[in-house]
Amino acid sequence: MIGYAFCGSYCTHKASIAQLEGLVASGYDVLPIMSENVYNTDTRFGKAEELRERVFEICGREAIHTIVDSEPLGPKIALDAMIICPCTGNTLAKLAAGITDTAVCMAAKAHLRGNRPLVIALASNDALSANLKNIATLLSRKFVYFVPMFQDDPMKKPHSLIADFSLLRPTLDYAFEGKQYQKIFV
Repeated sequence: MIGYAFCGSYCTHKASIAQLEGLVASGYDVLPIMSENVYNTDTRFGKAEELRERVFEICGREAIHTIVDSEPLGPKIALDAMIICPCTGNTLAKLAAGITDTAVCMAAKAHLRGNRPLVIALASNDALSANLKNIATLLSRKFVYFVPMFQDDPMKKPHSLIADFSLLRPTLDYAFEGKQYQKIFV
């Protein structure tokens, strides 16, 4: 079973859903996970209830969305891998610092206890400034892999990076082999 977590970066949820659909269509059993904000917050990009319903349709199960419900993912519910797509800069910083005050951060911490792959598809407006050190910290951590990323708008958002979500599947495949897929910046 694969854990598939959604964080903020609401503008990327449509692209993330496409990747989730592809994984399920390929035969993966997927356990959805959502940050509390994603689970509850309506935005100009969509209503939280619609996202929850769509994820349920795809995965056939409700999303984990509390710290209490995500804690057993390491010791009691062993995932083969966990994906965070999208992973915000806020979540990235918390993972790098070992902070587990959200359902997604707790799920990732609990999952990593089992020495299994954690795949991060970053979407952050401050990745090349405040969060660059957190990317470096997590690059040095065993079992953490990044979906290759690029500057989505170098002129208007010079510090922003977004994962190339189309590379999530090959990144996952390589992560199962204990390898980082190609260079992380494309």
